[in-house]
Amino acid sequence: MSSHREAPEISKDPVADSTDVYAFVSPDACDTVTLIANYIPLQGPAGGPNFYEFGEDVLYAIHIDNDGDGRADVSYELRFRVEVRNPDSFLYNTGPITSLDSPNWNRRQSYSITRVEASGRRSELAKDLACPPCNIGPLSTPDYTSLANAAVHQLDGGRTVFAGQRAEGFYVDLGSIFDLGTLRPFQQLHVMPAFTNPAPGVNTTKALNVHSIALQVPITDLVKDHRRPTDVMDPHATIGVWTTASRHQARIINPEGKDIESGPFVQVSRLGNPLFNEVIVPMGKKDLWNAQPPSDDKNFAQYVAQPELAKLLPVLYPGVFPNLAAYTKDRADLLAILLTGIPTGVVPGFQNFTGTTEADMLRLNVAVPPSTSPNILGLVAGDAAGFPNGRRVFDDVVTIELRAIAGLVLNLVDPSFTPDGAASAITDGLTPADLKNPYLNAFPYLGVPYDGYSNPSS
Repeated sequence: MSSHREAPEISKDPVADSTDVYAFVSPDACDTVTLIANYIPLQGPAGGPNFYEFGEDVLYAIHIDNDGDGRADVSYELRFRVEVRNPDSFLYNTGPITSLDSPNWNRRQSYSITRVEASGRRSELAKDLACPPCNIGPLSTPDYTSLANAAVHQLDGGRTVFAGQRAEGFYVDLGSIFDLGTLRPFQQLHVMPAFTNPAPGVNTTKALNVHSIALQVPITDLVKDHRRPTDVMDPHATIGVWTTASRHQARIINPEGKDIESGPFVQVSRLGNPLFNEVIVPMGKKDLWNAQPPSDDKNFAQYVAQPELAKLLPVLYPGVFPNLAAYTKDRADLLAILLTGIPTGVVPGFQNFTGTTEADMLRLNVAVPPSTSPNILGLVAGDAAGFPNGRRVFDDVVTIELRAIAGLVLNLVDPSFTPDGAASAITDGLTPADLKNPYLNAFPYLGVPYDGYSNPSS
């Protein structure tokens, strides 16, 4: 999540840092793909008086590669604008906000969206689209669901867009993961067996919000030659997805008013696979990685082939991962999952291979239909519509990636390796049931954001 060139390695730029990327064939509109990019993480709902918003000085983008070279063939760019109705008031709102044009809403935000092709062709799809306000509380936003629904905009070409606050849907026990991997349920089972009842995981993001950009677009809008693939084994059926945020190259701080920014946009963050930046890329390389396109990720492949966490697990859990501890070869399984996609022949009847170019992208085979019985463990549980084939909002990516790093599927590409028994059990112990506000069954899928009045301590 680090930003580029600002106290490198440990600084944060929450307005510009993409925290999660989702890409999946829409379950309620199977001829479309839903793309979601989250920014501004870990929002406490009671965030007044200066409530969260997208940056006016940031270029937000969702990119799609449809020919496997790790470069964008289609991008959707969004720019945001803030309008302050009464600059002499400190208040975000002066009364109930009952509509997106309510005179009581003092600080509103709108945006434009532009489709960009690799050829350089730019098409502005819409401008002056309204964002919803933040969810403040029962007096200020008494019918928040209606406000959010009004901010779902239908565009030409069968496209739909939403940009605004949502409930954080990424459930993760950050407190245990970054306390030297002290995964609560797994720790007690495998390190302290005297505890017969494992401790449940703690959802760090419970009752927190995030800002989301959600797009639903026809599959033909994204794939090569605008032809919708129907065969899962079709090499053109897989697209790569990632997000970026960019800032102007120069900024002059103006003590008497608004800062002045100029020059070309420079990429300051990106994200493809979940936790790639946080867990795979080393601290001293994060800023460089954030500034690069996926096509240059061969420069980071060594950290996938020999991931630090895979070496730490046997140390953190002595005697639990003996086979993993003894394995010294490059991790061909992780290189496939994260950098090239899974080639034909590894998983029967499935592939999301994009070619030999090593690039961190979410890879989505658009010919795989939505599952009628989804499993939060996705492909490793036999549900090919889930991560690492794209990512749905409810996929348990933490458990999936922990088990992959622990070697659960390594034998698929190296039959000489026998996974340790613990590889199929490692988890941080969370499920979507640990969310307070549930996901939606339709666009934009992430739940209604938590309001500050009902969640004052978040």
